[in-house]
Amino acid sequence: MSAADPRAGHPAEPADLVDLAHLVTAYYTVHPDPDDPAQQVAFGTSGHRGSSLTASFNEHHILATTQAICDYRRAQGIGGPLFIGRDTHALSEPAWATALEVLIANDVIVLVDAQDGYTPTPAVSHAILRANHGGAAADGIVVTPSHNPPTDGGFKYNPPHGGPADSEATKTIAARANELIAGGLREVRRVPFARARAACESYDFLGTYVDDLPTIVDLERIAGAGVRIGADPLGGASVAYWERIAETHGLNLEVVNPLVDGTFRFMTLDWDGKIRMDCSSPSAMASLVERRDRFDIATGNDADSDRHGIVTPDGGLMNPNHYLAVAIDYLFGGARPGWGDTATIGKTLVSSSMIDRVAQGLGRPLTEVPVGFKWFVPGLLDGSFGFGGEESAGASFLRHDGSVWTTDKDGIIACLLASEILAVTGQTPSQRYAGLTERYGDPAYARTDAPASREQKAKLGTIGASDVTATALAGEEITAILTEAPGNGAPIGGVKVTTESAWFAARPSGTEDVYKIYAESFRGPDHLAQVQSEAQQLVDAVLA
Repeated sequence: MSAADPRAGHPAEPADLVDLAHLVTAYYTVHPDPDDPAQQVAFGTSGHRGSSLTASFNEHHILATTQAICDYRRAQGIGGPLFIGRDTHALSEPAWATALEVLIANDVIVLVDAQDGYTPTPAVSHAILRANHGGAAADGIVVTPSHNPPTDGGFKYNPPHGGPADSEATKTIAARANELIAGGLREVRRVPFARARAACESYDFLGTYVDDLPTIVDLERIAGAGVRIGADPLGGASVAYWERIAETHGLNLEVVNPLVDGTFRFMTLDWDGKIRMDCSSPSAMASLVERRDRFDIATGNDADSDRHGIVTPDGGLMNPNHYLAVAIDYLFGGARPGWGDTATIGKTLVSSSMIDRVAQGLGRPLTEVPVGFKWFVPGLLDGSFGFGGEESAGASFLRHDGSVWTTDKDGIIACLLASEILAVTGQTPSQRYAGLTERYGDPAYARTDAPASREQKAKLGTIGASDVTATALAGEEITAILTEAPGNGAPIGGVKVTTESAWFAARPSGTEDVYKIYAESFRGPDHLAQVQSEAQQLVDAVLA
């Protein structure tokens, strides 16, 4: 990662705030150039994202993408209702309105929030699975750019399995959307908003999700222990959910910041001086970390609540990898007897090897997949994965009885689990992690970026194991060179190199002219720095 901005962690100032009127006006008035790749529809790991100010997220994109989703649904025989939710970004409501106009014109049964409020990503996944358990072929759309800055918009499709659409689906949808834009949107069906909104049906996302929480987290133990919880929605879609959770389940919980404002003026600046609702970032979470002594457990969620941030009085903001290891150790260590002995642990290949060691210590199988939560969907759906988590603070796990809860990331249950761990064990997650390091070692982990041209990124994305000729890394023999994930054989879009006590992985960024280097060493920070340096030299040699 580049050097931090000197104002990182400090409150946003007026000059940092986006002009919301300008942003929303640009959504309707700026039209993308269909021949410019930067202005085309492109689905990353979590849908299409962009900004109206750069002609990368505008009305034309959403008209075309929604029509493409309708076409995809027809081709796949998906005839059930479509659940649609939106987060608190300023572009989310205009895009939500546009989507309704197209969905209703295409005779789709659309279910919107009964209170006309904001809907977390996990609540949409939960709704899809609940409907399909009853025999419907339901799917969903979440209008969110997740933790991205206030200037951004995002649009994500979840098919009937309830999780993020796979690459085949998103390629089909994106290609069709760009075809529609290039054709002047002539094939897009649309009705006026008033007619579209009147045709929608209501669904109680909030009540249904909150009432079902005791099947996934032991809220009774949390309430009984009187755990003092501070929940910060970071101005996102979980704001009403935390209030309802406290009321419904009798928790000693304070919503730290109930304000919703499209400028997100209440945020502290992220590492690069931008406003970003990243609940895994110490800079973005600085104001909550400062108040950690008021609570036994403090938590944060990003704008669509699919990520979690865990703050303890003794440890501050936990590294996401550390919390994943603690959650896995707790859940599989006896807290969920209903899961049986066969449920596997799912991790992305750039997550900490501490998870590998925890899994081995528990005697549990571990499945390592490429980056992207979509790889956990089949296992969570059929119950073969007890837990799926990724290094960027996203996770979901099974209900107490071993059945599926969500197949998308759920930051709310991950946050509640931290309080359950404290209530049941008497230890904070930070204290639990300290215990893991005594048993398994104390790894140093970091992610950095290195410059790369578009051609170099393409080359890295298709690298073969034979392209890496080195036999040693940071003084240790290389034990494996991976270009496919061990857990499912899927291409990782880069390379991972391992030794006895360290590893690194390199993969191209989907949005910037850089490649990302993830690295870890159980021999300390100095050895990690050596791994990072040699990793960049090794990859640069391959890309030369």
